[in-house]
Amino acid sequence: MLSPAGKPYDTLEEVIGIRESKGSLKEYGITYRQVDLLPGDKFDLEGIKNAINERTKLVTIQRSKGYQTRKSFSVKEIAELIKFLKDVKPRLKVMVDNCYGEFTDVCEPSEFGADMTVGSLIKNPGGGLAPIGGYIVGTKECIENIAYRLTSPGLGREVGASLDTLKSFYQGLFLSPTVSASALKGAIFAAGIYEKLGFKCVPGFKGERNDIIQAVTFGDPKKLIAFCEAIQAASPIDSFVNPEPWDMPGYDSQVIMAAGTFVSGASIELSADGPLREPYAAYFQGGITWPHVKIGILNTVQALKNKGLIDIK
Repeated sequence: MLSPAGKPYDTLEEVIGIRESKGSLKEYGITYRQVDLLPGDKFDLEGIKNAINERTKLVTIQRSKGYQTRKSFSVKEIAELIKFLKDVKPRLKVMVDNCYGEFTDVCEPSEFGADMTVGSLIKNPGGGLAPIGGYIVGTKECIENIAYRLTSPGLGREVGASLDTLKSFYQGLFLSPTVSASALKGAIFAAGIYEKLGFKCVPGFKGERNDIIQAVTFGDPKKLIAFCEAIQAASPIDSFVNPEPWDMPGYDSQVIMAAGTFVSGASIELSADGPLREPYAAYFQGGITWPHVKIGILNTVQALKNKGLIDIK
């Protein structure tokens, strides 16, 4: 397994076996390599080519930035990388983790040779209505193999419980383009305000957007915590709860998460989180309506001002 964009999102480290964990891919004899990005968040094509050998079966591309302050990749950049990979080794399987990127462009990685494109239904494509779940789209071979792994050999997609959720899945998918648009608008609004306050934002107010995540680098744990507290206070559920940094399973440092959401953990709804480590960046996303996102962001500015953490002339 090869990652051409450096380290994946924190919670995947134990899945892969980068950090030791029971049941990791490493325990099944699956090895992992990564090629770090070049300056400017560019793919190291020469390094990727050299890293591919006879054992390389799967290349996994993470579209979104995760807990990094790099930009998220555009579909165009991913398409160019897929073509490069297939030219080097045609039988490579390429999987794209499309989380947070759906409906932020007019096309998706599945249109450009990705063997598998995967994501979460409690993010963009669930439209705020899907209560749980993820999606997988891809080639017939990949989908059949996945179906047999997720259920049992010989049965595949012929069995499986829907648990009376299909209506929510379909209705959420129908609403998801407009919900994602509201989240994008909110992210741009957040960048515009926090850039004026002097904080580094990725992407910038006028920057290209390839997902709904807005990173704001505070450089101070108190500011990160205050930001997340204010997002929680502006939430429709559990607004009275005060989030605190915690040793969350799957992470190698304490993380603070604000998500007072109708669907537990749904980061297409107004939410923010960040690890308590340098550079103390908050990752803000979601908001199924634009007015709610605006209220949430203005609430963070007011909270930081009230605590004396920012100075507004």
